[in-house]
Amino acid sequence: MGLAIYAGTFDPLTNGHLDVLYRATRIFDTVVMAVAPSHTKGPLFSVQERMEFIREVCVGNEQILVETFDGLLVDYAKERGATALIRGLRAVSDFEYEFQMTQMNRELQPEMETIFFMPSQEYTFTSSSLVKQVARFDPERMAKYVPLNVAAALKKRFGHS
Repeated sequence: MGLAIYAGTFDPLTNGHLDVLYRATRIFDTVVMAVAPSHTKGPLFSVQERMEFIREVCVGNEQILVETFDGLLVDYAKERGATALIRGLRAVSDFEYEFQMTQMNRELQPEMETIFFMPSQEYTFTSSSLVKQVARFDPERMAKYVPLNVAAALKKRFGHS
């Protein structure tokens, strides 16, 4: 079904992100994990580190590409020839923000579709922000919410090695 873009800061990458990604690969021939620089959030990991985490986890899966972009997502998606944007919805609280973003994206690029995926129930409460909080104080307990390479990087970053 073509190319889709799954964009986010992925700071850090969580198993919930991966769940949404793998759901998208069942529908699209290629999914680009587009890592945003996050000028306003003050990321814990650099864009290059975040891209490397994804590449390590997805090694061997030729359906998944990992790139970065700067600027408007819909412009990047159009340049890449994407037919859709992938977004994850964990809870009702995500809906209002995602709805507004989708409407703006439609205004800017009417031909671009947004497709929402809900992660497995075990990841509905998992967010990068919560993972970082748990990792800061109790890294052993956050390990089930992130891939192993990310868990190791979080432990190191917070001095728990």
